Amino acid sequence: MTSTSDRPSTPPELAVDAAYRADWGRLLSLLVARTRRLDLVEDALSEAFARAATRWPADGVPTDPAGWLYTTAYRQIVGRLRAEAMAGRKAPLLAIRPGWQPDDDAGDRLADERLHLILLCCHPALSKESQSALALRLVIGTPTDQIARLFLVPITTMAARLTRAKKKIVAAGIPLGAPVSDELATRLDEVCRTIYLAFTAGYAPGSGPDLLRADLAGEAVHLADMLHEVALAAPQVTALRALLLLQHSRRDARVRHGQLVTLADQDRAAWHDDEIRVGLDLLEGLEAADGYAEELRLQALIAAAHATAPSADETDWERIVGLYEALEALTGSAIVRLNRAVAVAEAQTPQAGLAVLAEVADVLHNHHRFAAVCGELAKRAGDIGLAIASYQAAIERCDNEAERAYLRSRLAQIGGQGRPPERTGVNQMG
Repeated sequence: MTSTSDRPSTPPELAVDAAYRADWGRLLSLLVARTRRLDLVEDALSEAFARAATRWPADGVPTDPAGWLYTTAYRQIVGRLRAEAMAGRKAPLLAIRPGWQPDDDAGDRLADERLHLILLCCHPALSKESQSALALRLVIGTPTDQIARLFLVPITTMAARLTRAKKKIVAAGIPLGAPVSDELATRLDEVCRTIYLAFTAGYAPGSGPDLLRADLAGEAVHLADMLHEVALAAPQVTALRALLLLQHSRRDARVRHGQLVTLADQDRAAWHDDEIRVGLDLLEGLEAADGYAEELRLQALIAAAHATAPSADETDWERIVGLYEALEALTGSAIVRLNRAVAVAEAQTPQAGLAVLAEVADVLHNHHRFAAVCGELAKRAGDIGLAIASYQAAIERCDNEAERAYLRSRLAQIGGQGRPPERTGVNQMG
């Protein structure tokens, strides 16, 4: 189990946050596997972290923070179970697949149990809009407000959706454990979608000071690796692993001195060539497919086009535009069109990119990324009034402190227009 004990100098107030980042999903998965009480585990684990925030500053950080949190949460669950027994209540338990037994020794089985929990959340008895969202909340520990932002719905809507899904799992006796027969194949799209959303959350962490969470993205890569081991022939799983490896290979170049570094300005020598090679090898044998498998393959091909370009100026933007066109035709996604607008601006002119961007203004007008892209392309096109207004809107709508600082720096640079606008690779964050 991951522990913060190897960081003894960590102040208590930071140790709680470090433990949450490192161990939430693992602890929750283990507690669900051991107690079979999905209805109790999340609240008990949240209470354990709350107690840690109060006690660790006074008593000191325990030698094994994750073990302390697990024991505290487990005791609370046991207390609730005893209270229910005394009251004569028989609350429904989470079903366990016959023949599947969790290992009470947390260590080696923990990652597998996380994958089991994702498979549980992606059961077809749950609504499509709930599956990935529930897995993000339970397995990754993504806050509800950030999940709502990823799914572009109000926080209250997402909170109600998550509550209904958890209740349905318990009431319907949906089993925890490895799917049997063809069940795994029917869930693969949603499992892949969940892992990719978890990866995306690592590079778009929402409110707070973090510009990125490479550790969280790395956990998603690890889950993709495990899924690939058990579903080697599934094209969507292969494409997912390729995509995540190609994107994650750039993690060490994304931030410099606490500031965002866009793809065009990244030090390509800091990219992980070994991961790029594995990603490219996975893509090489992957043929065109249908549905979500093809969506992931196209995204991986876009990532590969960036990964194989010797420099930003040598990027094959025409090819990337074509890949985005195919991806948009497949998905109808406004976000894909936003990214296509950036590629069109690079391959043709900023004005051409703005024309594509205008096509999704009605859908994305409240999204800070739309405003940021509009601001950058307008700046490069020489429309300073639109650039200023767009950057101001992006800053107002962005809830990430580090990203807001980056947007403010871009806005501040508009004052010096005596020279041509610098190349920024806006929104191509790599």
